[in-house]
Amino acid sequence: MADNAGLQFVSSYAFEAMQKVDVARLAALSDPELRLLLPCLVRMALCAPADQSQSWAQDKKLILRLLSGVEAVNSIVALLSVDFHALEQDARKEQQLRHKAGGSNGESILVSQLQHGLTLEFEHSDPLRRLRLTLSELLAIMNKVVDTNGEFFLKSSELFESPVYLDEVADVLCILQAELPSLLPIVDVAEALLHVRNGDWFLCLLVANVPDSFNEVCRGLIKNGERQDEDSVGGRRRTEALRQLCQMNPSQALNIRAMVVEECHLPGLGVALTLDHRPDTADEAVSPLVSYVSGLLLGTNSKVRTWFSMFIRNGQQRKRESSSVLWQMRRQLLLELVAILPRSRSTHVPNGGDMEEEVSSGYSGLREEHVVKASALLRLYCALMGIAGLRPTDEEAEQLLQLMTSRPPATPAGVRFVSLSFCKLLAFPTLVSTPEQEQLMVMWLSWMIKEEEYFESAAGVSASFGEMLLLVAMYFHSNQLSSIIELVCSTLGMKIAIKPSSLSKMKTIFTQEIFTEQVVTAHAVRVAVTNNLSATITGFLPIHCIYQLLRSRSFTKHKVSIKDWIYRQLCETTTPIHTQLIPLIDVYINSILTPASKANPEATNQPITEQEILNVFQSSAGGEGSRGGRQRYSITTQLLILYYILSYEENLLASTKQLALMQRKPKSYSAALMEQIPIKYLVTQAQGLQQALGGLHSALLRLLATNYPHLCLVEDWVCEEEVTGTLPLLRRMMLPSNTCRYTQSQLHQAFQKLPSSSPRLMRILEHLTLLSPGDLIPYAEALTASMALLLEPAVPRRILQTLNKLWMGLNTVMPRRLWVMTVNALQPSAKLLRQQQYTQNDLMVDPLIVLRCDQRVYRCPPLMDIVLHMLNGYLLASKAYLHCHLKETADFDRQSQTVSNLGVPGQPDAPEVTREELKNALLSAQDSAAVQILLEVCLPTSEEQQQLGSNTESLLSSIRGPMPGKSKRGSLGPRARGGVEDGEPEGGLLSDLREVQCLICCLLHQMFIADPNIAKLVHFQGYPQALLPLTVAGIPSIHICLDFIPELLAQPQLEKQIFAIQLLSYLCTQYALPKSLSVARLAISVMGTLLTVLTRAKRFSFFMPILPCLVGFCQAFPPLYDEVAGLLVQVGQVCASDVATKARDVDPLIARLHYLKEKPQGAAAPGGFSKLSLPQRTAEEHGGADPDVQLCYCVEATFMDIISSTLHGL
Repeated sequence: MADNAGLQFVSSYAFEAMQKVDVARLAALSDPELRLLLPCLVRMALCAPADQSQSWAQDKKLILRLLSGVEAVNSIVALLSVDFHALEQDARKEQQLRHKAGGSNGESILVSQLQHGLTLEFEHSDPLRRLRLTLSELLAIMNKVVDTNGEFFLKSSELFESPVYLDEVADVLCILQAELPSLLPIVDVAEALLHVRNGDWFLCLLVANVPDSFNEVCRGLIKNGERQDEDSVGGRRRTEALRQLCQMNPSQALNIRAMVVEECHLPGLGVALTLDHRPDTADEAVSPLVSYVSGLLLGTNSKVRTWFSMFIRNGQQRKRESSSVLWQMRRQLLLELVAILPRSRSTHVPNGGDMEEEVSSGYSGLREEHVVKASALLRLYCALMGIAGLRPTDEEAEQLLQLMTSRPPATPAGVRFVSLSFCKLLAFPTLVSTPEQEQLMVMWLSWMIKEEEYFESAAGVSASFGEMLLLVAMYFHSNQLSSIIELVCSTLGMKIAIKPSSLSKMKTIFTQEIFTEQVVTAHAVRVAVTNNLSATITGFLPIHCIYQLLRSRSFTKHKVSIKDWIYRQLCETTTPIHTQLIPLIDVYINSILTPASKANPEATNQPITEQEILNVFQSSAGGEGSRGGRQRYSITTQLLILYYILSYEENLLASTKQLALMQRKPKSYSAALMEQIPIKYLVTQAQGLQQALGGLHSALLRLLATNYPHLCLVEDWVCEEEVTGTLPLLRRMMLPSNTCRYTQSQLHQAFQKLPSSSPRLMRILEHLTLLSPGDLIPYAEALTASMALLLEPAVPRRILQTLNKLWMGLNTVMPRRLWVMTVNALQPSAKLLRQQQYTQNDLMVDPLIVLRCDQRVYRCPPLMDIVLHMLNGYLLASKAYLHCHLKETADFDRQSQTVSNLGVPGQPDAPEVTREELKNALLSAQDSAAVQILLEVCLPTSEEQQQLGSNTESLLSSIRGPMPGKSKRGSLGPRARGGVEDGEPEGGLLSDLREVQCLICCLLHQMFIADPNIAKLVHFQGYPQALLPLTVAGIPSIHICLDFIPELLAQPQLEKQIFAIQLLSYLCTQYALPKSLSVARLAISVMGTLLTVLTRAKRFSFFMPILPCLVGFCQAFPPLYDEVAGLLVQVGQVCASDVATKARDVDPLIARLHYLKEKPQGAAAPGGFSKLSLPQRTAEEHGGADPDVQLCYCVEATFMDIISSTLHGL
């Protein structure tokens, strides 16, 4: 707005005085300044105030005194004497008239016919007519603003343009707005004033006389403003008006700028206010302009970023104008850039020899206080060029290159500046356009390589620009341009669209002049490892470079050993774990096992040696898990080495086929090494550090579940919760620090003096339960070595239970070594004389060694619990061991056979299939043997049978009441139950045998769930019938036997058929399911079929043991009564027909059977019961006489048992 030249605006001093009503300041104003504020001051003096205080009365007197000497006050007083109510009514009538006329300038109510021009009329008019003239003109402009819908226009108004009457018009305008606020809202008036000449001057006067409206007016002007203010005349006028308002009230300039950003309107105004802003305290680091523009372009609000980027792009399309806000901003930024350049570099780059002379003269580069500002400027120019599309001028490009290639001091900020400069060169290679500039850049890059080590040591930072330089060189060599772009964007902290083709010049410089691939590889190995590497160290580190070189196989290609560097870096780690460590280990393992090319199969890296691995675990190798985290190497290092070993072994197994084809067999780590690594202890430690270890803990669990399933038992995790839970922690917290400490020798002596030392041993063991599993490790040998002494008769049960608890605690930190010690300690005394000591490998090859322990263990439940736990673990370990062994050897054996079997179709695959089948057969035999041994343990010994007396099976039968198979001895329902109750006091439900049976049944239940084929195999093999009540009632998963009982019934051996029917009888009683009913029907049908085909001798041996099972069928499924009765009658008839050939009269017996089938209720009568009991006794008298006779009487007894069980159920 150049049309207001020469006009005096309200000063910031005067506005502040008006805002605070500071009369003293107002009195100090000059007459011209005071003249601008008269409308408000006169109204203040004449209107009745709301403030009736004495101080305001004094201030009012001062104002009146101030106004008394000003002549213009009289005309303002005359303006205030008008009837404003009538004026407002006329104005509203005129508005209505204009709306009806469609906005055309027709007859006016406010102003009658004008005789002369508007200016002359205004001069010759009285105050009322002056008000009417101005109001009419103002309303006309306001209506036109509404009608144009935001399209800008400039209204030529004689009244607002005449320099002679500007003061009087301003007075009238201020009085009108103050007296008619509802008719003339100040925001609408402000909007209208933008459309007349001198509008910004009128606007400032209006706001100065109503200072409280400042924010309201500014917000309204910004809301109604254009999104891009410099693209239109209206936008520039609005920006200039708001800029004048902010110069009048500079304290609100930053708030107005915030409104601009919030509304995303008038970007030029935001920049202009920043250029105008003069902070009270100068910030030497970063200027307000750099901060503001960087915040817009690098902030998180994408809407603001797009809006401001459009401002930059649109501004570049217009010709360069000094009045343009964009060019003012660029000029200011360039001045700031030049101001911080070193003196020798603030001019254009000299040519050739001059440059060498300057460099050799040792120019100092950037001053330390300018480094942060230089970094901020670099990022800003990157954002302007990369995000907003700024095209730098030659001057800007020249000065930017001078700044980027300057040499900062060796401080952390200097390292950051060099990294930013380097990335800016990669992002905008067009900045280097001449050979001189290219030579300057090459010299600067050479300086970076030379000074990198000094910068890292002097600045005290781990992430220096040397790693970034190396990483970029590697990316260029492997043509990973997208990775370079990602690296640049990450370092600069902004997403920039960089074309890969633009990097071709930089690629040539890097790969041919500065960093050849061999130089990169050789330099990378010499780079020092990062001390105490963790996730807290940000930036680009040596580990990033090594990782990329390993991926591109540069080390193997140039025969450079990287093993020592990786080992040193793994040893220099701490928590929280750096995210690049696990990928580094993975790619290193791949480079060990997989050659870089098929042409050169030996081109691989060397694995870490066993001795180096042992050095990491040497402090914890003496006992599995002896506080490894507090020794020379950190827990992070030990966990990473453990991950390396497990992952290496897994990848080695997975790659055996490919390695066999290449005739390569990398060395596997020995079992002796694995035994010395405290795997379980380390994983337990990792569980408490999951947050700090990132994904390492889950990766270790995956590897353990695959290669060491015996260390991932579910019951172990549950036990760990009991050992490491809240309650044990509280108990340890209550343990006094000065409590008595027991040594291993004291514990050993207490064991040796049993049973006399039982109280002392109990005290020691109770104290040990308060220790953490890690603290128990020194006592492990003393606890396990003396286990055999606890098998003596007089040892208290509490000692055994406490020992079991301590063993389970130790099992959470050192399971493998603990198991070996325990197995060796529990050997029978005869073996101990031979001093045979089993190893871990022995137990994995043959897990049944665990059960070759002292026989007394089988009747010691706490120790039996330990033995079963170890057995379960070693069975799983044996599976993993055989799988690995097969995988290690099969592919190489197969490869060697392929050569000899060429031309024979299918021959090479035959050994593979056979080996897999043999392995599965061996595992099945192993599992079934373990189950059979455990089932045998459940049988009572001869001594236990003598203790139990006549009811030798009470321990087995008491689980589920009367058994269907015992009716042949005359044990009818009520009497059988009485026998069990009488037997309980002697054997009892709380006997050691019963507890051992429960423990074994729990383990068998787990085994059957894990592999149902084991259950099938065991039941096809069979086991003593006396165990059926125990297995059916004690193993919940045994119901799966219903699936294969039909197959078992189809076997040709009578023994298996008998076992199947006996098992089915118990299953039907325990699980009365529809499936059981269908299988029972099948069994009855099979029995009927066999009756017709079996010989006399086989019939007796088949039906005698299975007829009592029919009682269980009927008891579980009453609908089977008819089928069972028919089968029994049929059996009786067949036997009777054979007896009839021997001249025996058995017809009465057959008659009774038919009677029982048709009228079972009659047989149940008291008389009938007594009549039928006599032949039973006769059968006992003739028990050895004739098998058919015995079978007939067995049929009758079965009938009676079915009837009795039915009545008992009622």
